[in-house]
Amino acid sequence: MEQFKYLGTTLTYQNSIQEKIKSRLKEGDACYHSVQNLLSSSLLSKNINIKIYRTIILPVVLHEYETWSLRLREERRLKVFEKRVLRRVFGPKRDEVTGEWRDFFFFLRFAIPVVR
Repeated sequence: MEQFKYLGTTLTYQNSIQEKIKSRLKEGDACYHSVQNLLSSSLLSKNINIKIYRTIILPVVLHEYETWSLRLREERRLKVFEKRVLRRVFGPKRDEVTGEWRDFFFFLRFAIPVVR
């Protein structure tokens, strides 16, 4: 038996959580699409959009993350998801000093256990 489900979590022989993270990212993407109209509204400030992101989308993705032992690949996938969602919400911004376009995003602000 290479993998089995226990309490809703798929466990593998090598304790890989890639499938768990993949499903969480899909759920987070679905959550984003459910509030997309709200986030793209020009009536809400950036601070409200950040609060919506942190209280609605992020908890869906990070449910039970305390039990995950992440490798750099999984941590990178989570950061890519966050950048992608925040880029959709805020769009690119022009750097005032260099005049180049840069992404407007915030890094994850929580302690992720990383196995290196």
